[in-house]
Amino acid sequence: MLVTILLAACTRSSPNPSHSPTPSPVPSKIAWTDCGGSFQCGTLQVPLDYTKPDGRKISLALLRKPITQQTGRIGSLLLNPGGPGESGIDFLRGDVSSLRNLNTRFDLVTWDPRGVAGSTPVTCLDNAELDAFLALDSVLDDPQEKQVAIQAYKDFAAGCQRRSGALLPFMDSESTARDMDQIREALGDNKLTYLGFSYGTFIGQWYAHLFPTRVRALSLDGVLDPSVSANESLLAQVTGFEKNLQAYLRGCSLRTSCVYGQGGDPMAKINAAMARLDANPLRVGNRQLTRALAMTGVLVTLYSQQTWGLLDQALTALDRSDGRLLLQFADFYNQRKADGTYDNLFNGAYQATYCLDFAVPTDIAAYDALGPRFAQAAPFFGPWSQYSNLQCAFWPVKAKHTNEPLTVNGAAPILLVGGTNDPATPYAEAQSVQRQIPGSVLLTREGNGHTSYDASACAHAAEDDYLIKLTLPAAGTVCSS
Repeated sequence: MLVTILLAACTRSSPNPSHSPTPSPVPSKIAWTDCGGSFQCGTLQVPLDYTKPDGRKISLALLRKPITQQTGRIGSLLLNPGGPGESGIDFLRGDVSSLRNLNTRFDLVTWDPRGVAGSTPVTCLDNAELDAFLALDSVLDDPQEKQVAIQAYKDFAAGCQRRSGALLPFMDSESTARDMDQIREALGDNKLTYLGFSYGTFIGQWYAHLFPTRVRALSLDGVLDPSVSANESLLAQVTGFEKNLQAYLRGCSLRTSCVYGQGGDPMAKINAAMARLDANPLRVGNRQLTRALAMTGVLVTLYSQQTWGLLDQALTALDRSDGRLLLQFADFYNQRKADGTYDNLFNGAYQATYCLDFAVPTDIAAYDALGPRFAQAAPFFGPWSQYSNLQCAFWPVKAKHTNEPLTVNGAAPILLVGGTNDPATPYAEAQSVQRQIPGSVLLTREGNGHTSYDASACAHAAEDDYLIKLTLPAAGTVCSS
């Protein structure tokens, strides 16, 4: 359910159609085969370009967890963990236990979206190049660092064009929503039941925009607002992560079990540690922990309050010049394996979708001007993320949309779920989308951390009830636990 700190607000135009511009192709059949752990694997061929449905096909990798009891079956529940660029297959294999109640009424089905992992993946760099790219300092506080970063962004884009250029124009979320409808039809469901997290909520909005009459139930948890500009959404995100960091540090200072808060001002300590890494990266085996990787390691622990204890361990170790845990956390986030190979989340999968979905300024001066606001709102994370969206300014394919809402007319009621201190998908965006989608209901979870289904028993139960019984919570319902 992760989204990257690079995720800016969705900036796309409200596309005209509430219908397909061309007739929907007839989907191929899915031949399911056993692939261990009570799961079944399959593939589905879909058009690369939906304006040319008889043209080139790409292969989508799917995973199904068949229903666990045969009475009362409703159909299939399609799931997406977000990203963009996250593997749905890895997500379902890792999180199936939390979905067991839904599995009594649905076949659980997920897929690697186009361009991701097992679904005709986009790639841009080799493993050594990606190591260097992800370790690069993004706090561009001197002219030399700025030029190095700009060149790295250009080289990354050129590598994507060279390795995956034929795919890049078709990695947008509109195409992914059309893939979802192909999956729905191939599964034999008349209407779609869907649970989408984080960026998956944006894909769900696209589906409801394109195919409103084919919606049975959409539960959108951790909502993205398509009407917010890229850098404004990014600012809201880094502000949210900063607030979660401050909440961790305040609690740490009050708990004797939190070692990092017992020896001076923890915020001053973490700032000093990052400054040391900027001047002298810390050797970890045959690698180096740079400031960029250390901050990534901090970031990933803030997605859930349940991992704040791990942050305490990592920062305490860093004070002893031991960077192993922070590097391990950064590798987890970046999907780097022990053998030095990567999944393709940040090797093109994320960028290929994000840069098509979100229009960004192309003038570097626009990013320079962000500095004061980002630093004031988020002193720790702001300068680190100020130029994040610049990567898309050099992308080989222009963004397809600008920031206007996705209209939804004639769909069944949709459930939106937002956490009041969700760092990655700010609560204000859930509120805004609720105003945009007629008949939608917003369920509020009070608390820190990204998405609510696994963070709140109350939200978990409400989402299950909606997906199974089509019972929406009352307007204004708040989950405090």
